[in-house]
Amino acid sequence: MPVYEYRCRSCGHQFEVQQSFSDEPLSVCPQCEGELRKVFAPIGISFKGSGFYKTDSRAADGGSNGSGSSEPAAASSSGSSDSSD
Repeated sequence: MPVYEYRCRSCGHQFEVQQSFSDEPLSVCPQCEGELRKVFAPIGISFKGSGFYKTDSRAADGGSNGSGSSEPAAASSSGSSDSSD
């Protein structure tokens, strides 16, 4: 069963409770009978296997992968020119 963290909005009392998914969330502080709110904390994520940044998005030398370039593109010759004949 998951453990939920609650904090009282009135007195600041913070505690954890083990509850089932089907249980109603607590709403009354056990110390001051004030309003409770669930505390949501960030979780850690670990991406493993192929298809993630380390294996697919970066070149082995650390350079950019793809069409990005730090040098300006050379002028293309499209058949028209500004020079006079």
